[in-house]
Amino acid sequence: MQSTTSATSTSSTLATVLRVTSGNFLEMFDFFLYGFYATYIAATFFPSHNEYASLMLTFVTFGAGFLMRPLGAVILGAYIDRIGRRKGLLLTLTMMAAGTVLVACVPGYATIGIAAPLLVLAGRLLQGFSAGVELGGVSVYLSEMATPGHKGFYVSWQSASQQAAIMVAALLGFLLNRTMAPHDIDTWGWRVPFFIGCIIVPFLFVIRRSLQETEAFKARVHRPTFREILASLGVNWRVVLLGMMLTVMTTVSFYLITVYAPTFGKKVLKLSAADSLLVTFCIGLSNFFWLPVMGALSDRIGRWPLLVTFTVLPILTAHPVLAWLVAQPTFAHMLEAELWLSFIYASYNGATVVALTEIMPPQVRTVGFSLAYSLATAIFGGFTPVVSTWLIERTGDKAAPGWWMAFAAACGLIAAVLLYRPKAGASPAQPANI
Repeated sequence: MQSTTSATSTSSTLATVLRVTSGNFLEMFDFFLYGFYATYIAATFFPSHNEYASLMLTFVTFGAGFLMRPLGAVILGAYIDRIGRRKGLLLTLTMMAAGTVLVACVPGYATIGIAAPLLVLAGRLLQGFSAGVELGGVSVYLSEMATPGHKGFYVSWQSASQQAAIMVAALLGFLLNRTMAPHDIDTWGWRVPFFIGCIIVPFLFVIRRSLQETEAFKARVHRPTFREILASLGVNWRVVLLGMMLTVMTTVSFYLITVYAPTFGKKVLKLSAADSLLVTFCIGLSNFFWLPVMGALSDRIGRWPLLVTFTVLPILTAHPVLAWLVAQPTFAHMLEAELWLSFIYASYNGATVVALTEIMPPQVRTVGFSLAYSLATAIFGGFTPVVSTWLIERTGDKAAPGWWMAFAAACGLIAAVLLYRPKAGASPAQPANI
């Protein structure tokens, strides 16, 4: 009887994890598609005689969505902290779906002129506003439903759902490149994955509606008003700032090895689009494996050892690894280099996301988490494709994105030291009182 009850409980927990991360899958799926098909989107919506200028406009529009994240984090995050986790996650899914449909269906510049890039920009801004709290809402929900001593493992599945999105998006892109003529992909084929994203929206909405409110939220007697939440953020600004610095490494490395990777492989290394997408699929698979493993490891040994180890490693190796790849640009070498950076990213992220849920005060946990993550993404991570493209153009160093990742790692290391600095005679196992 006890084993049956345990099996039922495990099955119920797994189903809850799948339901809560489903919207996160859609959000990341669409964000990644934009990066994957940047060159095609550039030709469709931002035509220019200068290929560099066209690509930069595309990535700037991609990054513009991230500028809306802090606003979404504050407004929607406050809503979730006051009204509830379940209702908030339903709202973010609805907004993300609307942005996805808009981007998928807008005609090209040749058909409707300047309205085309403006509508794409509007879709990106709407998605960014929603995404500002989606990740935080999912992470907080998972941390509040986690069994004692397993928060790192449970919260890691938020990031793991992103990797599933990467793999599906990359696999679709790989199949398109293998089955369609280049001209057809350029003109309309690149839209197919976006339409697939639109098709799965109703299914995701149905399964997320079945979510239950977390017991931790229901147990709270006081539900803070929007003014109280803003006041609490003001009081806890240092925690939010350090949380942002901690997250810079996660967001920069993530967008470098996933969203920017296909463009880097195709435009910089001169590999085929299919090869670049296949590498990206492998990166998603690698991340999907390492994230829960390292999340569980952080439950056993603490967040501090992983945060320090996997910020020091990219400072020492990010640029040398990319320089080696640029010197010998083959499919196998790109896979090896990206898998190393994937291991670093996933190991660091496995401890980072759960750490953010732990350092934020409970009454503003969602909005504090979301604001810290959104600021890191808006200022640093989301513009990684832009910065990488600009660095290569300005310096002539095709491995220059490695310096950007090293800088992000330095931010994470400083934040980890300040957050987990040991008290007198103690080890840095828990966040310091700041």
